Amino acid sequence: MTTETLSLDRAASRAAGLRDLRAVAFDLDNTLWDVGPVLVRAEQRLHTWLREHCPRISERVSIEEMRAAREQLARKEPHNAHDFTYLRIAGLAAHARECGYAEEVAERAFQVFFAARNELQPYPDVQPALEQLRSRYELASLSNGNADLELIGLAPLFSVSLNARQIGIAKPHPRCFEQLARDLRLEARNILYVGDDPLLDVEAARAAGLRTAWMNRSQAPWPCNLEPADAAVADCTQLAELLAVAAISCQS
Repeated sequence: MTTETLSLDRAASRAAGLRDLRAVAFDLDNTLWDVGPVLVRAEQRLHTWLREHCPRISERVSIEEMRAAREQLARKEPHNAHDFTYLRIAGLAAHARECGYAEEVAERAFQVFFAARNELQPYPDVQPALEQLRSRYELASLSNGNADLELIGLAPLFSVSLNARQIGIAKPHPRCFEQLARDLRLEARNILYVGDDPLLDVEAARAAGLRTAWMNRSQAPWPCNLEPADAAVADCTQLAELLAVAAISCQS
């Protein structure tokens, strides 16, 4: 048996558990793009705006102190901890009050942050693979973050886009995945959820009855205390290839 045949056999074996899928849903941050540098740049742009328009805030409160204040607010208001937009606006409003500005500047400041937060480039593999997958599956997104697919330019590829703010709670709560299934009008078992976080994405989706794929771009080891995902892929290209094999196996 040749190496190529072995590779195809291995791919077919991995794909066998991914039959009967009708939708593929994605986490966003760190699954379709690297969010760390994006947030750093957005917070820096916000601080620059504050330095120009509300200098007393930028003089008294550092980026790190703003982050700590949001974390404290999330602990004080656990019912709002899932809502990153609320936490940022409420935090900025508190800083404005403390520094003698009207609270309304918080909304303006947040829009500066939000615009920069959505100025990002998905990983190069993302759009071509999503376009390929879209020809066979419904595509959806489910994120704890507040990325805006319209601003990013990927919205036309998705039939359903959900985040924790819309749902009222964050992953890993099962309600997130239940809402996803309702909006897709599908049974959970017919949805593949793809994400980078073993707990928030893979384990939580599996507990809700979805099929799962781990997006492991960093080639990290899988946590030994968790059951593996139905599939593990390095990028969206590999995911599309795996699901193409799964589709072929369904027809045979």
